[in-house]
Amino acid sequence: MQGFLKDSIEFLPILLQGLRLTLIVTAGSLVLSTALGLLWALMRVSGVPILAGISKTFVNTIRGIPIIVQLFYIYFVLPDLGISLTAVQAAIIGLGIAYSAYQSENFRAGIEAIDRGQVEAAQTIGMGWGLTMRRVILPQAFKIVLPPYGNIMIMMLKDSSQASTITVAELALQGKLIASSTFQNTTVFTLVALLYLCMSIPLILLVGHLERRFGLR
Repeated sequence: MQGFLKDSIEFLPILLQGLRLTLIVTAGSLVLSTALGLLWALMRVSGVPILAGISKTFVNTIRGIPIIVQLFYIYFVLPDLGISLTAVQAAIIGLGIAYSAYQSENFRAGIEAIDRGQVEAAQTIGMGWGLTMRRVILPQAFKIVLPPYGNIMIMMLKDSSQASTITVAELALQGKLIASSTFQNTTVFTLVALLYLCMSIPLILLVGHLERRFGLR
């Protein structure tokens, strides 16, 4: 136990540097995936066939390609087309686009769960489609999508480790580098697991609090 604590004190400063990048990648990709996911969902339920078709095609295509392949494409292929990104930028964009497809289906399910009669009632009092969405549908859909949205946040936090494949020195990669140079596999990866758990627990508690606040539990 003393050896574990001694090694932990030595390794933690390096792992915390990786943790910082993990949080940056997770936060950036969460914001991007939420914005894009909501956009795809609204296009899908817009009632405009061409917009719905574009959204459906994009979502199905992105869901069919592994995240790691999308990261490789953005980081290694786009420079050949004249678009150069840093590893962190590529990780945020790659994860954001990948998860926007799952966010879209989550948001669409929430929107379509609202009774159609509410849309018709809003239209009878002169509300347009955009106003109906903003004031009637989306506030109610938010409560429905909250639990799966919380799961997506946690999944994204863990999947941020895939950014290590394009040289982002996040938590998992820092742990791998330390373990390969010190051979302290048990200590290092125990610390990595604990740090991921410490990041996940606040998200779990936050989602639980919001669910209770909105009467979902």
